[in-house]
Amino acid sequence: MKVDQEKINTAIDVLSNGGVIAYPTEAVWGLGCNPYSQAAVSKILTIKDRPEAKGLILVAASMTQLSSLLTGVSDNQLQTLQDSWPGPVTWIIEDHGDLIPQWVKGDFSSVAVRVSDHPLVVALCDAYGGFLVSTSANPSGLQPASTEGACRSYFGTAVDCYLSGSLGGCTTPSSIRILNGGAILR
Repeated sequence: MKVDQEKINTAIDVLSNGGVIAYPTEAVWGLGCNPYSQAAVSKILTIKDRPEAKGLILVAASMTQLSSLLTGVSDNQLQTLQDSWPGPVTWIIEDHGDLIPQWVKGDFSSVAVRVSDHPLVVALCDAYGGFLVSTSANPSGLQPASTEGACRSYFGTAVDCYLSGSLGGCTTPSSIRILNGGAILR
């Protein structure tokens, strides 16, 4: 997939100004924002009708972008992450340094993180210079959008920027696993 740098730059401007973007991921369309902007995270939660208590996923282009969050993981856990990333596996890890705002973590002391292999997501995180909130593009209780048209139908102008592109090769959203113990949540 060819990534349009001009559109990436537009999305970065939106993210930098507290906006919400929509973009294709490995299996479904996602909504993203700056995780440190409470207003942007609140906007995503509002348009999805999702309770803050559930928490949100962070997506990155590389493990390096998540390095501050990985300081408390064991060598074995680090190897587990390296073996599964990049790819459609989201890991729940403890936020040992309390680096992620509670409005992202919800009612938890841990945070959900994924290193994507989707070219557009990688380009977006690289251009932004770090990880972003990434949650499926759907109102709670409805199917995640699998096309830009479906995403626009759900959210219209409530989303500040739509990044056109194709989904990756996955047929289901990322699995979600707990790093400490390996339990599979989804």
